[in-house]
Amino acid sequence: MAGEIIYKTSLSDVDWEQMKKILAEDNFDNGRTPEQLRESFVNSYASVVAYDGQHIIGTARVLSDGVCNAYVVDVWTFSPYRNRGVARRMMEMLEAGLEGQHVYLVTDDAVDFYRRLGFNVQPTGMSKVVGEWLRNAA
Repeated sequence: MAGEIIYKTSLSDVDWEQMKKILAEDNFDNGRTPEQLRESFVNSYASVVAYDGQHIIGTARVLSDGVCNAYVVDVWTFSPYRNRGVARRMMEMLEAGLEGQHVYLVTDDAVDFYRRLGFNVQPTGMSKVVGEWLRNAA
C-alpha cells in the first residue's frame, strides 16, 4: 500500500462495505451502516474519497446551502497515510466549490491542522441529537 493517491469526487464506484470496515479498523466509525454511509455522502453538497489503488484511505464531505453556509464533516485519513497531505488535498478540493461561504467544522483532535488551513477557533458550539442517534428513515 504505497502507490499513487487518487482523489475522486464521484461516488459511483465507492465500496461502502469497504469504507465501513476501514473506518472501524481505524477507530473512526460512528456507528453508521454501509447504507447510512452511502446516504450521508450522496446527500452531501460535495464529497471526496481518496484511494491508494482500490483501497479507500481518506474521506471528506461538506454540507452546504450553496450560498453562505457550509459545514465540513467526515474528514478522515487512514492512519498509515497521515501527514502526507491527504486531508489537506481533500479540504482544498472541497473548498474550491465553496467560494464566498462561511465554512464551519468541529474538531477535538486536529485544531493545529485546521489552523494551518486558515480556520479560526470558535469559542462556542452547540449540538443536540433529535430522537435516538442513527434511528431515522435513512
